Formats: sequence, structure tokens, C-alpha cells
Amino acid sequence: MSPEWSSSPPELLLAVDRTSGRPLRTQLEHGVREAIRTGRLRVGERLPSSRELARTLGLSRGLVQECYAQLQAEGYLVTRPGSATRVAAGAAAPAAPARPGGASSRLLADFRWGVPDLGSFPVQDWLWAVREAARTMPVAAFDYGEARGNAALREVLAGYLRRVRAAAADPEHIVVCNGYAQGLGLALRVLADAGVRTVAFEDPGSSATIGGAASAAGLRAVPVPVDEHGIDVRALAATDARAVVVTPAHQWPTGVALAPERRLALVEWARQRDAILIEDDYDAEFRYDREPVGALQGLAPDRVIAMGTVSKSLAPALRIGWMLCPPELAGPLARQKHRSDRGTATLDQLALARLIESGRFDRHLRRMRATYAARRTALLTALAEHAPAMPVTGLAAGFHAVAHLPRGADEHHIVTAARELSVGLYGMSTLRAARTAATPPQLVLGFGNVGERAIGEGIAVVAGLLGGRAG
Repeated sequence: MSPEWSSSPPELLLAVDRTSGRPLRTQLEHGVREAIRTGRLRVGERLPSSRELARTLGLSRGLVQECYAQLQAEGYLVTRPGSATRVAAGAAAPAAPARPGGASSRLLADFRWGVPDLGSFPVQDWLWAVREAARTMPVAAFDYGEARGNAALREVLAGYLRRVRAAAADPEHIVVCNGYAQGLGLALRVLADAGVRTVAFEDPGSSATIGGAASAAGLRAVPVPVDEHGIDVRALAATDARAVVVTPAHQWPTGVALAPERRLALVEWARQRDAILIEDDYDAEFRYDREPVGALQGLAPDRVIAMGTVSKSLAPALRIGWMLCPPELAGPLARQKHRSDRGTATLDQLALARLIESGRFDRHLRRMRATYAARRTALLTALAEHAPAMPVTGLAAGFHAVAHLPRGADEHHIVTAARELSVGLYGMSTLRAARTAATPPQLVLGFGNVGERAIGEGIAVVAGLLGGRAG
């Protein structure tokens, strides 16, 4: 679709060289013709009026009119009475072919992990919050903001984290960032500057993300196994790591909560090793078996960088996250953030602050807990009907589950065969540090962005691959 501009004339970047010896009209015709051929101008796009283009380039209007007339005769442009001059149909560069896996290959059900219900983003509440933020923000707030993030948002976040996550939160120790990936990168660079050389991470887990961030910071990343109680602290102690990335509330991707004794052991390891715990507060908002587990940061505020985002609670597109830091790291992290990008968008920060303090954020979370709980039930019901022998774990929180396939099953084959049936399945092996198949093989089934009906239909279609019976 060609863009529809406002009533103001569109701008067009063209250049004429008065010292080249080539006629100006020839240069102008060539410039417009090449803009169309190369796709800079597409079918249906408006061109500036002859008067406006002449003014911009310092040419006579008659010369521009002659150029437009010539290109119209050649079939590049079209002009209708009372309408602007536009690129003619068939004149622009052909559209690039659709890429495999794009919109043309839609799935019946896509159990992709880590994606919330994108269709439930509270658009009206967000628009209200943006309007309120823009209406009330002082003129000075339109300048570059504080490196730590807007003070109003940090104050609101500190109160929210104390209330909901039992964190020891001080606004001065919060640094706002553009999501988890940026926050992790900033934290690892600060730790590298402080002398840390090795960072550990949970296996299975976000090995690619953490490994990439560690490499960029000049650190070595080492995997540490996870069992039914969370990260193995004894195995961690056997490494030379002085930092570890953990997901204690709902381990990604196994779904286990870090056991109380492991929490205490992890804090003791950090104190003895003079180490830092990077807490990814993954899925903490969405628990079904009990009240949310308090943040690990509350046990050791001087040893934990607690990271949170609105990517799961609202939408990844907002790119807003935060780091609740030990006091001595808040300053270095803010300086790293300033060097990185001069700060997160102030208007969005203020909008989030208004959303939280108004109660609309809590209301949205309550609504989404009910939505995800219903989808969780739909998934369990579908699996009980079509693959009753397959164990499912990791469902105490969040919006993904782990399906344990029969021993000897080919995880890769199942994922590939499901795609041919228009169902997106995803294997656990891609989340392991060694990228080898799990024993027994497992699937990570995300249900955050899949409707209840699609969940049932999708599981029914792939039932035979899961060792069950088709519906």
C-alpha cells in the first residue's frame, strides 16, 4: 500500500549539479526516473507539486512541468485533473517476494514460547496514560532525561516492587532500561569493569541471550544444571563464576520455583564468593498454585540485580524494563546506560507510571491471569484427551508448559512434522547449552498468544506425533 501523505506537499530528495554540463531538465528526469525504478518511489505515491519542487531545487516551474510531462508520456507518472501527480501503476520496482514463514504461511496453532496475548494489550488504558503523561509533564521533561530513568517512574516502580514483589526497593537504586536484553548487557559490562571474568547461567535456559551478552562484555559464560528444585548451587560453586543469571520465581523454561533452601544457599554462595546474582523476575506476575513468590532481591539487596520488564505483562513492543541494583552498582549502571543510548523514552516512562499508579495496570494483570488460567486449562484438557500418557510440568505459573515426550522420540522430527500440519511446536533442545536433544525429549508449549479453541484444535492435529490419538 502506498503511503497517504497529508495535504502538505511531500518532500523528495533529488540533486542537480549545475557544474556538470548536463542540462538541468535531463538531470531532473533521470533523478525521478531512477527513484521510481529503484523503489524509492512506489506505485501511487504523490510527487511534490511542480511549484514546490521548483522552489526546493531552485529551478523554474516550467522546467519541472516539462519534466513531469515527459515522464508521464513515458508511463512513469500519471496526472488526473484536480489530483496530484503520482507514480503510475507498473512503473515502480516489483515488490520483493514473500519470505518463507511470513504471513502467507499462517499456522492453525502456534505454541511459541515467551509471547503474551498480544491482542489483549490494553490499548485504551495506554492511550489514556500517554495523554495524561503528555498533558501533565513539565516542559523540562521534554529534554534528555536522567540516566537512571525518569524519577516519577522510579518512584512508582519502587512502590510497586515493594508491594507486589516484597523487594527492598529504593528509587535511587533503580535504572530504567529498554527491556531485559539491554539491561542484561549493561549489567554484564559493569561487572566486567569490576573484575568479573565468568558469568554462570541456568541450563536449560536463555543460553543464546546470555552467551551473546557475555561475549559482548568480554566474559566467559558457563552453564549450571537445573533440577526439580532449581539451579544446582553445588555445581555453581564448582565453577569460577562471580555472577549468575537466575529465574527463581518460575525457572525458564522448566517452570520450577527455586526451593527455599536453594535460595538461602545461593545467597550464601554470593556472599562467600563476593558475587552478584542477576535475578530475571520471569513470569512472576502469573501464578496459579499460590500467591507469587517474593523476589530473591528481598533476601540480599546488596548482592542482587533484580530485572523486570513489561514485555510479558503488557507487550514486548513497549521496550521498557528496569534494574533494581545494589547501591554501589546503581551509579555505574546509569553511566553505562547513558553511554549506550542517552536514556529510555521519557513519555513512555511517564505513561507507564500513570498506568501503574492509576490501578489500571493491576486491573489488566487480573484480567490476564484469568485469561491465561483458562488457556492453561484448555491445554491440559486437550492433552488429557489426545495424549493422556504424556506428562506435563511447569504449569504453576506463566504461560508455557513442558511436555515430556516418550523416551526415544525424535524431538526434531516431531517439531518438523508438526509444522507440516500447520502447528508450531518447539523443542527443549534449542534451550540447552549444548544444543543436544533432551533425554527424554521435551517440548516447550507456549499458550500465551493462542486462543482456547486453537489450543484444542492444534493439539488434536498433532496428537499422533505426541504418542496419542487424533481427535
